[in-house]
Amino acid sequence: MRALISRCHSLCLSTSLELTFASSRRAPRRGFSTGLVAAKMDNNKTTKYSRWTKDALIKRIQALEEANSNLAMGLAPPEKPPQKKKAEHKMDPSKYSTRLVAFKLAYLGKRYGGFEFATDAALPSIEEELWKAFVKSCLIFPEKPEEVNWDSIEYSKCGRTDRGVSAFGQVIVVRVRSKRPLPKTEEPVVLGGEGGEADEAVAEEQREFNDFSDELPYCKMLNRLLPPDIRMLAWCPTTPPEFSARYDCRERQYRYFFTQPAFAPLPNSTENPDVKNTTKIKGGWLDIEAMKVAAKKFEGSHDFRNFCKVDSCKPNLSFERQVFESDIVEVKDSGTALPFLDRDEFRPDPSSGFDLQGKLPSVYYFHVRGTAFLWHQIRCMVAVIFMVGQGLEDPSIVDRLLDVEAEPRRPNYVLAEETPLVLWDCIFPRPSKPENALNWVYLGEDSPINQHGVTGLMNLMWEYWHERKMDELLAGQLFNVISSQADISLCKDPNATIQLPASTRMFEGGHKERLVGKYQPVLKKTRLPSPEDIFDKEAKRKGYANAAEMREARAKKFEERRAQAAAEVSEPPIEEIALEEQLDRE
Repeated sequence: MRALISRCHSLCLSTSLELTFASSRRAPRRGFSTGLVAAKMDNNKTTKYSRWTKDALIKRIQALEEANSNLAMGLAPPEKPPQKKKAEHKMDPSKYSTRLVAFKLAYLGKRYGGFEFATDAALPSIEEELWKAFVKSCLIFPEKPEEVNWDSIEYSKCGRTDRGVSAFGQVIVVRVRSKRPLPKTEEPVVLGGEGGEADEAVAEEQREFNDFSDELPYCKMLNRLLPPDIRMLAWCPTTPPEFSARYDCRERQYRYFFTQPAFAPLPNSTENPDVKNTTKIKGGWLDIEAMKVAAKKFEGSHDFRNFCKVDSCKPNLSFERQVFESDIVEVKDSGTALPFLDRDEFRPDPSSGFDLQGKLPSVYYFHVRGTAFLWHQIRCMVAVIFMVGQGLEDPSIVDRLLDVEAEPRRPNYVLAEETPLVLWDCIFPRPSKPENALNWVYLGEDSPINQHGVTGLMNLMWEYWHERKMDELLAGQLFNVISSQADISLCKDPNATIQLPASTRMFEGGHKERLVGKYQPVLKKTRLPSPEDIFDKEAKRKGYANAAEMREARAKKFEERRAQAAAEVSEPPIEEIALEEQLDRE
């Protein structure tokens, strides 16, 4: 996106300069000045490209490149034969009513740079794809369709997943077009007699509006336009008028998936004895029971500053979070078996107490439920749990890092990979607002064809799943062929290295292990700056003496804007959290 925006800027400037130079050759001095002013104006306009969608930027670049090429060659724009213009069928928003609708959606985040639209992101965002679908389906009518700007349509979202993170229960709220009839001015109508048509019109108006037979099929419309890895699952016909997907959420649930073993274990004969002595657990295998013990320690209310990335723009941020449940759960019957894992030379020592039954590899997930989470909190929690699972740390490391008096600064450990993480579900409403409950209508509950038809959700997802399942099956079969061919005990090369170098292999959630040399315990790692140090640095960057002064200035702004909002009767009151967010962006 950044490269596209930069290209648009340079082409706009180049085209403007060409036009200025051309006008200076054809016109007197005054014309040159006019052209220069026009060039400056056009250059100023390019700032608008920062919020354009990728498709709109590409079209603009193509048009500018064609214009620039013609100007460089001294050619006039090609004259096209006169054609009868087709009447543009633009929808008039004033002719339609609107309604606030909550949507539940799912997406696989591997191809995306995160949920939120970002102007400098290298990958597309989920919000950009949603914006294009809502605009193309004419469910919203923005003044500038090419710019991603949700401000005018009462938009809110429950979770802001990072790059690569998926969601199977994300919730957004949008004010969209509706087929509900607009309120009409009352006019006297004579009933009976020869006014049969009038009677029918009145009866039609008085008939109760049905949210399924009369309303637009929102989810079906959007799924036709969205990429196959983004799906609308449900909508709520009874969305409360003041509902917020973020502030009305009572609970967010996440799952982080991994396999057992986590990466390919080595045969016993090739393992370096120095590495064996580092941990009692064979490389690649995880101690699930120890991971469960560590996971349970997160439950309750704690200060999670050692399990997150500190956002320097939020000096008033509290690191206290409540976790309702935290556990390691096995996924039954989920994977393709790899028979080589049944051979003793690849399995952990029986004395280690591992209970390995059924097909291997098996699949597990870290399950966590809480009110809200800090930036990268779950990935930090998972990273520490993986260290425990590999026998590199004791479960008590969680207790030590939760004790912020003993450990006020986070050790610089590596976060777990992002792609196995899923925002599993969002639960509504908050206990303080029971009236903001959502009654979901899932796709297929309105009509079975929408679930199981040719273009139904199940049929489309089967196609998407089957393609990836074939990849898994073929890769598994190839793995089995390779693992059964070579007899490594022959060692026909007398100079061959039998044992691998002494380097600890660490699992961090990715597709393979990372060699780290000699393992350094968490509590011996270098410490990151404390949150207060980070806030002070940001405050000085913004011209304040320290974070305390910045907080005081923000508090004054906060009170001023609250008073201003209260004075304007026509404006709804500003929620404190929303106002804090607005100040964070300044």
